[in-house]
This record gives sequence, structure tokens and C-alpha cells, in this order.
Amino acid sequence: MKKTIFITGASTGIGKATAKLFAAKGWNVIATLRKPEAESELNLLDNITLMPLDVTDREQIKETTQKALSLGDIDVVFNNAGYALMGALEATTDEQLVQQMETNFLGVVRVTQAFIPYFREKKAGLFITTGSSAGLMGFPISSMYDASKWALEGWSESLSFELAEFGVGIKTIEPGLVATEIGAKSVIASHPAYESLLAKFLAVITPDKAASTAEQIAEVVYEAATDGKHTLRYVCGEDAKTLYAQRLAVGDEAFREGIKQLLAEA
Repeated sequence: MKKTIFITGASTGIGKATAKLFAAKGWNVIATLRKPEAESELNLLDNITLMPLDVTDREQIKETTQKALSLGDIDVVFNNAGYALMGALEATTDEQLVQQMETNFLGVVRVTQAFIPYFREKKAGLFITTGSSAGLMGFPISSMYDASKWALEGWSESLSFELAEFGVGIKTIEPGLVATEIGAKSVIASHPAYESLLAKFLAVITPDKAASTAEQIAEVVYEAATDGKHTLRYVCGEDAKTLYAQRLAVGDEAFREGIKQLLAEA
């Protein structure tokens, strides 16, 4: 029997690459995006069903979840929708910081919450979330983005215990810099006092320095969905692996000094 994956944020990047990969592997894919009518690629592929979903819309989460479940069994929910809010906290409006947490954190929580009763009753299922190396390490000029990803870390680890009671898994994918993602999905809050720091950090994370493609991260999502392991975190991308290993090796304070040095040389 074909397995089915439900994906949020499938319009670009990792979400779209994952939808394509799972469809190619013979899975049924329910790919959700805010404007499915504007999609011109996934709608042409076999095994893919498009549905509308804005993860900040609580009523639409309920409606789309029920509609997806009415089509048949779902085996994996991939919470991928998100974007990066960059810039100094002082420059960030209240609306911007609320929107960042509503999308990156509460959107994941609410979609997961909507599917838990179904997975609990069938005593099977897996949630996979797109986290980030920025959920394992804090970086400059991205405090609210990092906060949203760090929140996912604690939430996932805690939730893993209660889901395990019913044979349901939860895993987090932790990529580093992924080509095309930063420029296409970022909101930048600017402030003259922080222009230099922002420019230095953006120079360090330009897409041409990306260690991974969306397709490579999609392969890790597939691995997480099919390896049968209870692994909580999948650190992926050579940049993320290197930086995280360095942080664990040298400790928090020495790692922060290293980031300062990196920016000084940018």
C-alpha cells in the first residue's frame, strides 16, 4: 500500500523538493501552500494533491487537516512552512515578531495538534519538522528567527515523550544554509545603527556560500521518514555539521567568540 506524506510550505525550497522526491519514490503527497492556484509545477506531477494552507490561519488548519484525512491514511506530516526574519530586534515591529512566531513556531504546533488524535488512535505516525542550525546555535542579527527555531527544539523534545506513549514519532531536520532559501524567504528589518553588523552577517550567509541544495535536504527528510529510527535530530549540511560539532567541542562562550571573529573578518 502506498504511503502518504502531508507537507506544509510546499511552494518553494525544501518543501517543493521534498514533495517531488516523495512523489518520485512512489508516495502519495498532499502538498499544501498558501496559493495552490499559483503553482505551475507540482500540479503537473503524478501522486501529488495540492491543498490551500496558511499555517497562521487556525480555521484553515482544521479544514485542510480534515479534508486531507478524508482522502485516506496519512503516515507522515512534514511541518516545513516558515521564513526568516532578519535584522536587529530594535528595528523589528511588533507585527513582524508576532508573525515570525505565528508562522515558524505556532504554525507547526497547531498543525501537529490537529493531526495528533488521528495518529494516536491508529497508534502510528511520524511528525517531521524543518528546524535549523539556528535552533542549535544563536547567530547575529536574527534573534526572532533563532528564537522560533530554538522554541521548536524544546517543544519537539518534550513532545517526543508523550507521543511515544502511542507509537508516534517526532523528528527535526537541522539544515545549515540552503541555496535559494535566504533571499527568497527573508524579511529584513533595517536600522541605521546596525547596518554594519547586518551587512557583515548577510555577506557570510549569501546563497553562493550555501552548503546544501533543497534537494539534498529533501533526501534527509526521506531518510528520516523511512529509516525506522527514533532519532530526534538530523543535523544536515556540512556547514551545520561542522559548526555544531565545533560548538559542542569548544563550549558556548568560545563558540560565540568564534562567531565574532568570523564577522570581524567578513
